[in-house]
Amino acid sequence: MSWTFKCLAHWLLGMALSFVLPAAVLAGAPVFPAVSEAALSHDPAAFTQGLLFHDGTLYESTGLYGQSSLRRVDLATGRVTARRMLPSALFGEGLALADGKLYQLTWREGRVLVSDLATLRLAREMPLATEGWGACFLDGRLVVSDGSDNLSLYDPNTMALLGTVAVTDEGVPVTRLNELETIAGTIWANVWGETRIAVVDPASGRVMAWVDCGALAADAGAVDFDNVLNGIAYDAATGRIWVTGKHWPRIHQIKVPGLPLAGLSR
Repeated sequence: MSWTFKCLAHWLLGMALSFVLPAAVLAGAPVFPAVSEAALSHDPAAFTQGLLFHDGTLYESTGLYGQSSLRRVDLATGRVTARRMLPSALFGEGLALADGKLYQLTWREGRVLVSDLATLRLAREMPLATEGWGACFLDGRLVVSDGSDNLSLYDPNTMALLGTVAVTDEGVPVTRLNELETIAGTIWANVWGETRIAVVDPASGRVMAWVDCGALAADAGAVDFDNVLNGIAYDAATGRIWVTGKHWPRIHQIKVPGLPLAGLSR
């Protein structure tokens, strides 16, 4: 199945489910609109799959066969300051950081690429038993999404599976979980094809709230099936949050008024 056809199929499925289960969706966790505080340039050629912040810099994983890369991005300008291309047979996906190493997922290739933070050079590879979509670190565990409603928890040294958490909103499974980020003790999860981000309690998998980025998506002109919201980065020291999407021309620093999480409802 081609990537474009797969995207269309998932989108149609999502639309169908939105009509089948409207009450469950509307009766679910509260929704808080995101507001853009600042915007920086973003490479519109980047098919963003993972985004993270560290020490004043953004790091980004991009996808598509023959175009996947690992990047360092200047926070002030959005300029790509360093880049390592992946082999053409690999489709880059989610990105996470731990102990000075970048963990980059691959989509269907069953590999986790572990790279040096300073040089972006590949240090080693480890197996991944599922598809790779999104990744983040929480309490020493690598959390991985695979497009289902499950978050899988792995030992980052061995990729041994430590457990799974099913994500639900008022008991309804939340599928198509994509890019992940750990924020203030919660996991923020993009949902493929949605303009909302799920704020998930990692212990129970319950969606505590939704962050609505619809206004940002409209500003990005994301009308193509592929150009969806995807990419969340967090600065724990200041509480700043950035979001972007595949082929988006901007990365937005956002605030979420009213969101009941410490340090975020500015």
